[in-house]
Amino acid sequence: MKYLVLLCDGMADYPVEELGGKTPMECADKPNIDRLAKTAKVGLVKTVADGLKPGSDVANLSVLGYDPAECYTGRSPLEAGSIGIDMADSDVSFRCNLVTVSDEENYEDKTMVDYCAGDISTEEAAELIKFLAKEFDSEEFNLYSGVSYRHCLIWHNGTLDLGTLTPPHDITGRKIKEYIPQPPNTEKLYDMMKKSYNLLKDHPVNKAREARGLRPANSMWFWGEGRRAALEPFADKFGVKGSMISAVDLLKGIGKFSEMNVVSVDGATGYIDTNFDGKAKAAVEEFKKGQDFVYIHVEAPDECGHRHEIENKVKSIGLIDKLILKPVLEYLDNCGEDYKILVCPDHPTPLALKTHTNDAVPFMIYQKSKSFDGVDTLNEKTAAETGVFVEKGPTLMNTFING
Repeated sequence: MKYLVLLCDGMADYPVEELGGKTPMECADKPNIDRLAKTAKVGLVKTVADGLKPGSDVANLSVLGYDPAECYTGRSPLEAGSIGIDMADSDVSFRCNLVTVSDEENYEDKTMVDYCAGDISTEEAAELIKFLAKEFDSEEFNLYSGVSYRHCLIWHNGTLDLGTLTPPHDITGRKIKEYIPQPPNTEKLYDMMKKSYNLLKDHPVNKAREARGLRPANSMWFWGEGRRAALEPFADKFGVKGSMISAVDLLKGIGKFSEMNVVSVDGATGYIDTNFDGKAKAAVEEFKKGQDFVYIHVEAPDECGHRHEIENKVKSIGLIDKLILKPVLEYLDNCGEDYKILVCPDHPTPLALKTHTNDAVPFMIYQKSKSFDGVDTLNEKTAAETGVFVEKGPTLMNTFING
């Protein structure tokens, strides 16, 4: 048996006025998903339990069969593991976004213009993080570069008694005054954020970006704190050899800590310009190498939701269907084995809100050798109409593999 998970990050949504009151899933051209849905088990799954933050960390752990209430220690430690940081038990890690803030003189008066600094390239960001590390690295703090705008700060012998550190994608367009780190234990973090603006605003990388009409990466923003992560190996938990394919450090970190084979794909960006074809080819290669289970994570719908890019969100779903699912399906249909496919988002990223919610999401489980009473097309509405509801998200993976 081969198992494929196609995780479309943030794909679920609310009805959109500009789409005639339909969701992106309803509008997207996704013939391959819809063909499978006709004989698949379809329903809704609650991937983020009430009381937990609806981040991709919690939601993807849940889809993979790990209960975040038992194993979740924070988002950044998962990303730190992917980067290759060997955290000590006393370390605290933070996601460090390179963001664009407005140019008011006082830092607290600035507005969060862009949580991803115009989707800054990994190469440009690495140069900026290296520059900042020369200023801030010490026996207490260390900065590490990641992918695009996503980076990591390690606070040695740090504390988690920090109040609320807000994800920057939750406050796009808002004044940051209400969301800056609050004392008593965050003074050093906030001081670095403020100083980073003065260091970055005139950096040659940013001057060159502005000359090209691009947004500058003119500040650091810390969030997603946590201590060293530990997960039960996926193969021990479910009895199958797994591979993780993703552009983002978070999912690579989950793959690493669960001892899956983590695959990097050239040109995988986490946005709609990602290498869809490369992800499909990588999945086929993993199956050919003898892997039983492949998890393809695609970030593009989520990023489009955060940016309120309505047309791109619809387009991204169609590209996933055409450029990833179609070729992998062709391989699976001819591999001589039975197979199962799970298609679902991790959480909704509604265009109207530009951030995540913890609403239940649609899912479908297709098996080549079995037929279920499915739906004509997979979306939020048809999934709800089946009456199938998985209340505890972490149980879905066991159903997928062993059901």
